[in-house]
Amino acid sequence: QVQLVESGGGLVQAGESLRLSCAASGSIFDINVMAWYWQAPGKQRELVAGITNRGNTNYADSVKGRFTISRDNAKNTVYLQMNSLKPEDTAVYYCNADVRKVLGGWFNVWGQGTQVTVSS
Repeated sequence: QVQLVESGGGLVQAGESLRLSCAASGSIFDINVMAWYWQAPGKQRELVAGITNRGNTNYADSVKGRFTISRDNAKNTVYLQMNSLKPEDTAVYYCNADVRKVLGGWFNVWGQGTQVTVSS
């Protein structure tokens, strides 16, 4: 079984920074794309940023220039550095990964989510 465990959420003021981490564990052979999604109350879950195992990245337009996604393949961990946070960044942030298990097969896995709240 593969698990994603997020950490680093919290309450901050507008303009401050937070760093989210997500570590994958279990019978992992390989991980392709790792990504962060967010979901605000009453809204659909949306992609914030994604990164391939080769380091190619993509971002939602609303976070470009403020958020940076990175990963440590040796640790099966993805990070999201969030700078210049805005109240509209408030949401539950979910980690997502495309994982190939040791016994074969690709699976899409979600973390449990971590709350980020930005006060004005």
